[in-house]
Amino acid sequence: MSERPHRAHTWAPRGETPVLQYHFHWKTLSAIAGVTIWRFYFQLYAGTIRKEEVVSFLKHLCRHVRGRLLIVWDNLNQHRSRYVKEYVAAQRGAIELEYLPACAPELNPVEYIWGYWKKHELPNLCAKDLVALGASGRAALRRMRRRPALAASFWQQALLSLYSAMLNNYATRDLASRDSRS
Repeated sequence: MSERPHRAHTWAPRGETPVLQYHFHWKTLSAIAGVTIWRFYFQLYAGTIRKEEVVSFLKHLCRHVRGRLLIVWDNLNQHRSRYVKEYVAAQRGAIELEYLPACAPELNPVEYIWGYWKKHELPNLCAKDLVALGASGRAALRRMRRRPALAASFWQQALLSLYSAMLNNYATRDLASRDSRS
């Protein structure tokens, strides 16, 4: 997320072009999130997410989610860093890591959080500074978190993509086995 607005369709009085005013030197705010079946957890950081922020977020999850954690991540380098692996190993089985296939954002429910967040909660937001951007982003994520059906829909969309990928894989294997028999 950056101070530069995510542009979406908007409105203006008839005959007037809508204008979004923002400056061209913008700073970024990064978000990290985890999704359970009915709820999601998030943290915002100035700049990019590094391995220290990933461990900080894992500690945040351990404080808020009871029991063992199964973390399913994409293949971001920070997720696979030695620092993160050492932290997870120090938890003695309280956290287990699995990774999504490379280049498969459609299987990650967190990607649907970010898409909804940008398109439906923060379109055309022109923040004056990083503090205002963070406040607006945090407020939008909290509004989204109060809607458990929304978190469930992110899972449903990711599972539909997974199911579709599995069917395509099965169909491809089935065709290959038919071709080998003939």
